[in-house]
Amino acid sequence: MKKINRSIWFRVLFYLLGLLVLALGLTLNTKTGLGVSPIISVAYSISVISGQNFGNMTLVLYSLFVVIQICLHLVRSRRTSGEEGAVLAHANRIDRRLTVLMDLLQIPLSLVFTRFMNVFSAVIPDLYGEGKDTPGQMALRVLILVAAIVLTGIGAAMSLNMRIIPNPGDGIVQAIADCIRKSVGFTKNCFGLTNIAITTTVSLGFAGQLVGIGIGTVLAMVGVGRTIAVFNHFTYDRMMRLSGVE
Repeated sequence: MKKINRSIWFRVLFYLLGLLVLALGLTLNTKTGLGVSPIISVAYSISVISGQNFGNMTLVLYSLFVVIQICLHLVRSRRTSGEEGAVLAHANRIDRRLTVLMDLLQIPLSLVFTRFMNVFSAVIPDLYGEGKDTPGQMALRVLILVAAIVLTGIGAAMSLNMRIIPNPGDGIVQAIADCIRKSVGFTKNCFGLTNIAITTTVSLGFAGQLVGIGIGTVLAMVGVGRTIAVFNHFTYDRMMRLSGVE
């Protein structure tokens, strides 16, 4: 009994810590002014153009992701009951009600997650702007960008590995991958490119320039996946033993 309780505590700890680190990584990415992560680029560009709160716009975007996931899962459950993806492997998708419940639980998760982002955004200053164009400042921005990408990858790996409730950005990628029967890595890259295309269209259409798209966006699209792979290579087995996840 004590071993089970200890595993549960580790599982919850890793999950919450992962979400916290993920929120910090995504926020730091926006603070560099070198381009934000593709998954949140649409929300970021709209928030900058409209003057709305970034965390709140991310919540709206994530809620839309959840609605799309529910639609995809319902369509897929009617079409086939083949092999499940890793992100929601613990949720038996043959039970349609459980599938929808797991999707809906991503909304309160998103609310908490985006509040983390708002807190980090409020306490971390922007690293770009007037008077911050010196070579030293640019070097600092690049270093922070690298740190942000690493933190994003680590946070995503920790939260996903615990297989509790996926972040909507990861959940929708898994749902699409299940429907089109492609790998998660391939689907994530395609989804990232789609978000970049939408952000570019919105930015040029309403601001006349790119907003949130830059070298950091490209590096995040490549670097986050590589960080997840490296982090899991060194920590996955130990985390699974401690958390009791099979």
